[in-house]
Amino acid sequence: MIRAFVFFALLFAVALGLAWMADLPGVISIGWEGYVWEQPPLVALLLLCVLLGLFLGAVWLVLTILRSPKIASRFFRRRRRDRGYQALSSGLIALGSGNARLARKLGLEADKLLGREPAAKLLLAQAAQLSGQHAEARQRFEAMLDSPETRALGLHGLFIEAERQGEPVAARHYAEEALKSQPGLDWAGRAVLGYQAVANDFEAAVATLERNYTAKLIDKPTYRRHRAVLLTARALEMEDRDPDQAMALAKEAHGLATDLVPAAVVLARLATRKGDIRKATKTLEAAWKLAPHPDLADAYAHARIGDSALDRLKRVKTLAQMRAHTATGALAVARAALEARKFDEAREQLKFALTTEPSRGAFVLMAELEEAEHGDRGRMREWLARAVQAPADMVWMADGVVSPDWRPVSPVTGRLDAFVWSRPVGPTPDAPLVEDALFDAPLLASAGEAGVSVLAAAAGAPAMGQAPDRAASQATTPSSAPASDMASGPAPAAEIIEAEVVARPKAAEAARPSPAVEGATPASAARAGSAETASVTGKESTGPAYKPPRIGANLPFTAPAGLAPGRMPDDPGPDADPDEGPTKAREPGPAFFG
Repeated sequence: MIRAFVFFALLFAVALGLAWMADLPGVISIGWEGYVWEQPPLVALLLLCVLLGLFLGAVWLVLTILRSPKIASRFFRRRRRDRGYQALSSGLIALGSGNARLARKLGLEADKLLGREPAAKLLLAQAAQLSGQHAEARQRFEAMLDSPETRALGLHGLFIEAERQGEPVAARHYAEEALKSQPGLDWAGRAVLGYQAVANDFEAAVATLERNYTAKLIDKPTYRRHRAVLLTARALEMEDRDPDQAMALAKEAHGLATDLVPAAVVLARLATRKGDIRKATKTLEAAWKLAPHPDLADAYAHARIGDSALDRLKRVKTLAQMRAHTATGALAVARAALEARKFDEAREQLKFALTTEPSRGAFVLMAELEEAEHGDRGRMREWLARAVQAPADMVWMADGVVSPDWRPVSPVTGRLDAFVWSRPVGPTPDAPLVEDALFDAPLLASAGEAGVSVLAAAAGAPAMGQAPDRAASQATTPSSAPASDMASGPAPAAEIIEAEVVARPKAAEAARPSPAVEGATPASAARAGSAETASVTGKESTGPAYKPPRIGANLPFTAPAGLAPGRMPDDPGPDADPDEGPTKAREPGPAFFG
C-alpha cells in the first residue's frame, strides 16, 4: 500500500512539473552558421532525453560486443553447472532407490561436470559401497582425507567400511581420529566409548564419557547412568586387586544410580569384607526398594559371615518386607527357609510365588523341597517335569544375548548399559524350549522305567514300550491328577497349588511300594528301578536305560500309561526312615537349576 502511494505521488509530481514547464512563456533558441533552431522548453527537454537514451544504448552495444567472449564463457559454465547438479540430484535419488549402477553413472557425470564438488565424490563412494566394491569405496574415502572440508566425511566412511569388514581396531582408530578433528561428532563419541568399553578399557571410557558430556552429546541423566555403569565395571575388575579403590568406585557408582544392582552388590560385598555390616545392609536395602533382585537377597543374607541358616532366614524376611508382595522376595525367603529346613514356611512362600508369577526356578525349588522334606524323588520329578513347561526365569539380557552375569556393554552392538534383568522371550507353557542340561544323567539313572517315561513325555518323546502315535495322543496333565482329568488338558495353576502344595495327598504316602531291599534308600531303590528298566528293554547295562533326544520343541507334560496318581514306582515306602534320604549323600538332583 505504501509503495503504491509513493508511486502515485512521484507520478503526480512529474506530471505537475511537465505542466508547469508547458505553461512557461518563451522559447529555447539555438543558432549555428545561420541556422536557428527554436523550440518551447518542454519539447527541448524531451528531445534531450531521447538523445541521452540513444547515447547510452550505443555505449551498451559497444561494451556488449567487447565482452561477448566472457559472456559466452559464463553462459556455458552456468549451463554445465546446472547439468552437473541435475545429474547429482538424479544420482542421489538413484542411490536412495538402490540403483547402484545408475547412481555410479550419474555420479561420474556429476563429478566430471562439477569438478571438485564434495557431494559428487560422496555419491561415487556410496555407490561403490552399495555395489559391493569396497576397495574403490575405501580409495575414494581416503582421498577425502586430504581436504580439511571433507576429512570428517572420509573418516566416517572408512569407519563404516572397517565395521563392515570386521576390523574393530581400524574402526576404533578412525573414530578416534574423527573425534580429535571434530570433538562434537556424535557418532565418533559413541563409537569410541563403545569400543573402549568392549575392550575393558574402562578408565579411558570414563574420560571419553566426560568429553561427550562436555560436548553436549548426551544429557545429564544419561551421563550419570553411563558413568555409574563404567565405575561399576572398574570396581568389579579391581575388586581382588585393589579393594580400597574398588570400594570407592562402587560407592560413587551407587550414588549415581541407586537402582544399579551390580553396583550395590559389589559395594556390599566389599563392605562385608571390611566388616562394615551396616554399610552393606543399607546399600542393599536402598537398591532392593527400587529394583528387587536375587543377587541383592543373596548378598543381604550373607552380609554377616558365620551366621546360621536361621539368622539368614530372618534377615532375608526383613529384606523381603521392604518390598512386599513380590515373587523375587518370596523365592528368596523360600530358598533361605529351605536351607534352614523350615519346610512349612518354604511351601507358603512358594505357593505365593507360583500363584502370582510362576517361573521355572519356582518349580525347581518346589522339587528340591519335596526331596529335602520327604525324600520323595517321584514327586520331585513331577515338579521338574512341570518346570520344563514353566516360563523361563529372569536373566541378564542384551540384544538377544543371555549372560550368566551382568556386563557393562552389549557384546553385539557395543551399546553401554544394554544388559537388563528380564525374562527371555520364547519359552512358554505351550511350547517351552529346554536345553539338554535339563536332564541330569544321575537323575535319569535313578528314575526307573516310569520316571524315565515321565521325563521323556515332558520332552515330547514317546515313553518306553509305547508307540509314538500313542504318546502323542495322550492327555497333557501331570501324573498326580485324577485319571478322569487326564484328557482335559493341563490343570489350572490354582488347582495345582491347592492339590500339590497346600494339601499333599495322604493316600499317596500310604500307597508307596516298599523297596526291593530292606533298608534301601530312595537312591538305591531308584537304581533298582533302573535295573528293571534295563531288563525290560533287553539290555544288560546298569547305566541309564534311556538317553533323551535333543529338544527342539517340547510337548506339554504327558502322564505315562498305567502310572497311578500321586506316586512313583521308586518311592521308598512307608517303612523307610524319612530322615535317611535327606541326611545321606544324594545323587546330583535339581541343583543345576539354581
